[in-house]
Amino acid sequence: MRTKVLLVCALALGFIQPAAASLAVIKKARCNSCHAVEKKMVGPAFRDIAAKYTGNAEAPASLFAKVREGGAGVWGQIPMMPNDEAKISDADLNAAIAWILGGAE
Repeated sequence: MRTKVLLVCALALGFIQPAAASLAVIKKARCNSCHAVEKKMVGPAFRDIAAKYTGNAEAPASLFAKVREGGAGVWGQIPMMPNDEAKISDADLNAAIAWILGGAE
């Protein structure tokens, strides 16, 4: 019984860590300066982004390019500035995008 409890705890921690890590990545890269999880700030809420791109297989690549290149017009006229690897690595950006598209939970 004790082994099962430890296994369940280990699995639960495995599911919690990626989300926590992705939120930490977002904070480290200062994405939260313009975005929040649940409400629009300068840019759209992460959950609004997730809702807009639900079911879109091209979303991860599209959002990756949008973060790297910047742009305007999708969510309004306020532009998003480009964010290079000095601000957020490719691996961290992919983790952040996966977290956002997963509902920013």
